Amino acid sequence: MLGEVERVGARISRVTLHVGRGTFSPVRTKRLVDHQMYAEHYCVPDEAAETIGNAKRVVAVGTTVARALESWVASGSQEGESELFIRPGYRWRVVDVLLTNFHLPRSTLLAMVMAFAGKELIRKAYEAAVKERYRFFSFGDAMLLVYGRA
Repeated sequence: MLGEVERVGARISRVTLHVGRGTFSPVRTKRLVDHQMYAEHYCVPDEAAETIGNAKRVVAVGTTVARALESWVASGSQEGESELFIRPGYRWRVVDVLLTNFHLPRSTLLAMVMAFAGKELIRKAYEAAVKERYRFFSFGDAMLLVYGRA
């Protein structure tokens, strides 16, 4: 499958975010802004940075890739510790398209998806997913979201 992606002219690059407490700690605060985001190590190799710098559109396969890329641009460093909490109101700088699964309620991942596509659209998507019995979590159904830049 990846060969087919490259055959049509797209370039594939790999980035790393060491997933841990920052990704999986549920939001327990009343206000989302008060949630403590724990640091996770990320790395955007030179090849990936070059590919992204020349890209017309950047597709992040997964929220961890999206967080690593946005952390790189926000910090100016290709490697480091990210405490970036992407939530509604966040201004996306790198990622144009996000492929992700359906995430748990009260999770930082759901907040990120809402930041990407808008709260109302994601609420409607989740209502439809529940009605149609989509599978949630890491091995569940996926959605493709395209960011509309103003």
